[in-house]
Amino acid sequence: MTVQLKHVQVREYVRDLVTGASPGAPAPSERELVQRFGVARMTVRQAIDALVTEGLLERVPGRGTFVAEPVRPPSGVTSFTEDMRRRGLVADTQTLIARREKAGPGVARALNITNGDPVLHWKRLRRADGIVMCIEDAYLNEVLLPGFLQTGMPASLYAALDRRGLRPTWAEDSVSADLATEDEAELLGIELGDAVLRVARRALHRQRPIEVSRSVYPGSRFTAFVQFAET
Repeated sequence: MTVQLKHVQVREYVRDLVTGASPGAPAPSERELVQRFGVARMTVRQAIDALVTEGLLERVPGRGTFVAEPVRPPSGVTSFTEDMRRRGLVADTQTLIARREKAGPGVARALNITNGDPVLHWKRLRRADGIVMCIEDAYLNEVLLPGFLQTGMPASLYAALDRRGLRPTWAEDSVSADLATEDEAELLGIELGDAVLRVARRALHRQRPIEVSRSVYPGSRFTAFVQFAET
């Protein structure tokens, strides 16, 4: 049986156990699930992550995982840091590139600026609970962010944008499956040719493009969730 099928099996087992339970009721521990299904802890973590992201479970640091209060509709454009927090994980960042560059044709078009205009290039290695989760390569409209590189790189881009009154109010993601290149495999700690998930994002603050980014996630460590709310 494949890891993906095991992940689904664990997820649905836990879902059946906790569906209908009162908020605050304990969920099975990761150790219990590892022993019961004979799978790696990462497989169990992926299954629990799915239920946390759905809003069925919540993690309480130092205590465990519990049935959550009823899910509220999703709100706003979320960052990597916020996404990891919702999964009960702690995000951190390693900056690989942080510099001022001239926009190439693709970046200029996405940011609605002129080819060659200055942009901020910020490439990061993102971790969750110390595990490398993705490579995030972002370009920002420098005109909107004077002095950004001189103030020290923040832990969360969207938190920094929020402090400037520029948090993205709209974003569009393009998601595709691919194979890891040599450089990506080295940074992510996977094998050349392993499956990866590529996410390209264009984010706007009101009507002004502020960020265009490309992120690469190891297929074995990350599950993307899409939520919809009735309008």
